[in-house]
Amino acid sequence: MAAETDEGTQRKNGLYREVSTELAENMRQGWADTERHGLTPIPQAAYTARRRARLSARFPGELLVIPAGRAKVRANDTAYPFRPSSDYVYLTGDQSQDAVLVLEPVAPGDGGGHWAVAHLLPRSDRDNGEFWLDYHGELWDGRRNSLTENERLLGLDCADVRTLADRLATVTGPVRLLRGLDSGIDTALTGRSAAGDDDEFRSALSGMRLVKDEFEIADLRFACEATALGFEDVVRVLAGSGPTSERRIEGTFFTRARIEGNDVGYASICAAGPHATTLHWVRNDGEARPGDLLLLDAGVETRHLYTADITRTLPVDGRFTPVQRKVYEAVYAAQEAGIAAVKPGAAYRDFHDTAQRVLTEHLAAWGLFGDRSAEEAFALGLQRRWTLAGTGHMLGLDVHDCSRARTELYVDGTLEPGMVLTVEPGLYFQSDDLTVPEVYRGIGVRIEDDILVTADGNENLSAGLPREADEVERWMARLRA
Repeated sequence: MAAETDEGTQRKNGLYREVSTELAENMRQGWADTERHGLTPIPQAAYTARRRARLSARFPGELLVIPAGRAKVRANDTAYPFRPSSDYVYLTGDQSQDAVLVLEPVAPGDGGGHWAVAHLLPRSDRDNGEFWLDYHGELWDGRRNSLTENERLLGLDCADVRTLADRLATVTGPVRLLRGLDSGIDTALTGRSAAGDDDEFRSALSGMRLVKDEFEIADLRFACEATALGFEDVVRVLAGSGPTSERRIEGTFFTRARIEGNDVGYASICAAGPHATTLHWVRNDGEARPGDLLLLDAGVETRHLYTADITRTLPVDGRFTPVQRKVYEAVYAAQEAGIAAVKPGAAYRDFHDTAQRVLTEHLAAWGLFGDRSAEEAFALGLQRRWTLAGTGHMLGLDVHDCSRARTELYVDGTLEPGMVLTVEPGLYFQSDDLTVPEVYRGIGVRIEDDILVTADGNENLSAGLPREADEVERWMARLRA
């Protein structure tokens, strides 16, 4: 929240400097009225209203508090770019720093339910000089919406967040809070909500997000389309005859993410050669050389903060070697089988088990289990030495969306139309793995797509990017021409 200011003092970089009365008076005057009129609600306002109504019905008679969060320090007096909490965005569509959504219970005699208020920072005060004397005033950080403007945009009541902590400290009745996002709100509600109740609240919000509405699906579709453009950009920078740095690849995709959306949805994995065998390679300090494979796992986060999560493993020089193709086609077959298992009524775990079985069959055919059959190896989980991870996860506002949802609703649950998940099998042969033939060592392959569960099966939202080996080679040749 903005700090209180002393009209005679300017604060910058930890230094205080007195300003003259004449300058302070000068800065009060000569400013045009910039209040915006005729604003219409943001596109998701009708959807966020329905989401709040569902949450209200889930917790009748309880005060519900959902902070957006505060900026996090990167170093000394600089902060990371602010990104609000996903639950706050889900329920408001707003992306303001320091904001807090409060759902206050309404007595049954007055209609019941909750009264929703977004508590936000108002415009900086020009009369007391806050807008220029405070290091985080609008002259420093840019114009904020007025509370009235935000009411029109968000379609809900708005109030000054600077008075909220004091008010919360005096409330009575049951309270549920998303803790760990705003220390001031946490302190104001110390002892007012039990850890178990807050955990249940977080889990319920996560579970609400399992099935996406039309707005979310459209935004995820756009995220996939924008991400495909970023992959095309990367293929073009691979066109040279020499090595390309992983950081250039990372920067190329980041540029597209900032042009099309808000940011990348997570740290991009730009893993070339043996780096591709490290599941979360985000150092990106190596080189992609002709003859290597590049495993690119990246996603554009839209301006509404929904993210794609797509992986392609590409031959840097545009052509797979025979052994690279052999591994790639095994992963492709596993992904095809996994995607086919995504359908309404199927168990969530089915696509993982299906893809893992296909990979195990290939590994067995290559003799990597010795005398053991594929069935025996699968029962013992022996394939996991080279498959490492699960085959997918839910996707949405978070790249690993709905992670706090109850187990019986998520990993032990059943797929429903509107769910969006990734299918991403892989094989990773470490450079120092003496249990595999030397020809495989240092090869890592993952193929990942974003899959929407539909009423009669599924839709691959990222189908615009080629997956089959021959298609990948033709696509790369076309972009590099």
